[in-house]
Amino acid sequence: MRRTTTRPAHDTTAAGAASRAVRRALRLTLGLAVLGGAAAGCGIRATAVPVDAGPAPTRVSCALPRATAPGDTSGLTSVEVYLVCSQRVSPVQRAVPEKALNQSDRLTAAQLLLAELERKPDQAEEKGGFATEVPGGLQVVGPATGDPAATLRLDQDPDDLPSYAMGQLVCTFAGTPAGDTGRTVVLGGPDTHVPPRRYTCDETMRTVPDAGTTAGKPAS
Repeated sequence: MRRTTTRPAHDTTAAGAASRAVRRALRLTLGLAVLGGAAAGCGIRATAVPVDAGPAPTRVSCALPRATAPGDTSGLTSVEVYLVCSQRVSPVQRAVPEKALNQSDRLTAAQLLLAELERKPDQAEEKGGFATEVPGGLQVVGPATGDPAATLRLDQDPDDLPSYAMGQLVCTFAGTPAGDTGRTVVLGGPDTHVPPRRYTCDETMRTVPDAGTTAGKPAS
C-alpha cells in the first residue's frame, strides 16, 4: 500500500508570523557575521557606514627657485618678490634693474615691484607651487594731499583686493625703497578721504588671507 505523507498546514496565526520573523532575523544576523568574518580575515575592517575620506592631499614643494635673467645680467640685482604658495606668501628671487632699487624714489621702486607681482610666475616658480593673486592692471601712485610722505595709494581699495594680494604687496615693498621704516608700508586706496594705513610684514600678513582688512593701523 502506498503511504501518503500529509504536510502540516501553513500557520497563519499571529504566533506563526512572529516565529517566521524571528527565523528571518536569525538568518540575516548569521549572514552578516559570515561576511564580517571574511572581511576581517582579509585584513579589512568592516563598517556599516561608508566613509568619505575626501580627495588626496595636493603636495607642493614651495622650493625657492633661483633667480633667472636673460643674457647680460649687468645692471640687474636680485630682489625678493612674495608669491602665494601653500596658504601663505613666501619670497622668490627675481632679477630687476639695480638702479631702480638703489635710488630713494619710493614711487619708482613701488611701480617696478608691482609689475613683478602682476607678472605670471615663470615655469620654475609654477613648478615650485607659486602663484600670484595681485590683479593685472593694478596701479600705484604717490601720496595725496595730507597723507604721510611714505604713502602709496592703489587704484583699488585694499579691502577689495584678492585674499593674499595685500600680503604680497606689503611684504614685497617692505625693506625696499618702496616701504617705510621697520619693514612697514603705508598704503591707501583711490578715495583720498579715507586715510591710509600702515602695514607690517609679519607672520599674520604672510599667513592670514584677509589680513589686509584687519592688520593695518592708522598711519601717522
